[in-house]
Amino acid sequence: MNTEVCARFGIEFPLFAFSHCRDVVAAVTNAGGFGVLGAVAYTPERLEEELRWIDDHVNGRPYGVDVLVPGKIDKSAEGGGLDAMLAAIPDEHWDFLTGLFAKYDVPLPDFEQAKRSNARGGTQVTAKGATELIDVSLAHPIGLIASALGTPPPLMVEKAKAAGIPVAALVGTSEHARRQVAAGVDLIVAQGGEAGGHTGEISTMVLVPEVVDTVAPVPVLAAGGIATGRQMAAALALGASGVWCGSVWLTTEEAETSAPVKEKMLAATSRDTIRSRSRTGKPARQLRSAWTEEWESPASPGPLGMPLQMIVAEGAMRQITKIAESGNPGARQLANYFVGQCVGLMNTVKPARQVVYDMVEDFADAVDRLNTITGED
Repeated sequence: MNTEVCARFGIEFPLFAFSHCRDVVAAVTNAGGFGVLGAVAYTPERLEEELRWIDDHVNGRPYGVDVLVPGKIDKSAEGGGLDAMLAAIPDEHWDFLTGLFAKYDVPLPDFEQAKRSNARGGTQVTAKGATELIDVSLAHPIGLIASALGTPPPLMVEKAKAAGIPVAALVGTSEHARRQVAAGVDLIVAQGGEAGGHTGEISTMVLVPEVVDTVAPVPVLAAGGIATGRQMAAALALGASGVWCGSVWLTTEEAETSAPVKEKMLAATSRDTIRSRSRTGKPARQLRSAWTEEWESPASPGPLGMPLQMIVAEGAMRQITKIAESGNPGARQLANYFVGQCVGLMNTVKPARQVVYDMVEDFADAVDRLNTITGED
């Protein structure tokens, strides 16, 4: 596969794998793709530990880091301090959460401890916190740094370019892509609404050619619901130089996904996801569950903005996931995770390396079919 991104990043396959799991990142990079570690809400110390591990396991092969730098956060959290963030969360949200645990017969976590732990994570998605993660990332031999949400701040672009590291950014519209290029971004990830996590509403099939035409000659990766080599072939036909996949790694052997959630994903169809603000405060596609339904119910106080909703939700979800693993039926109803509509194609557990090879083989078969149609050898 001789696409522009293969040559630029020194990889065999134009397949970028976004994952919060370092094992997946290393496995994909070692299989000839390009692993990207999602560092959302990591502390600088945790990120340093993860990147050291990856460095030790990829033998100099290229990988990247994705940092969440939201363009807008809840105004009450703009101070960024831990105590200020906790004070900005209304009591009714903690009361709703307590009631939710009681309704589904899930043991309550130590909310006071969880609050402070989650607030520390929440500070990492402020401008100050993200800058710390950027500095940690650039101190390692990474091949790419990506901005997961919004236009990267000038400081991120300046520091990356000074270090000779390309900058990528995810976009959901051609207007976003135009702004990203103007900000100095080197690689655009056009992410359709089918994607897991934070995403817009335009489908991948429509978005990719729009963005390709808007930012040419800047290379574009297609993202959003891509889990097969056939879809990779389609993305290249639309003008993309490669693909960016996240959800497909969630049912691999190495994935961080908990066993109950992995079981849900393996059984899910493409209709079993929903864009909801209930986990992060911004619309993010995830498995539909009792958690998403309750936050949309009339009894709900409504999700807060980012990062305040993350502080409320993520500690609670850690407890729910832990209890779900013990077989608690209520926790299993509540448990969910971010995943795209391609979850309906994710029906077996495989090593991440095998997913790469299967996608490449499927890609080759798709190209052969097209060559048959066109009469090419």
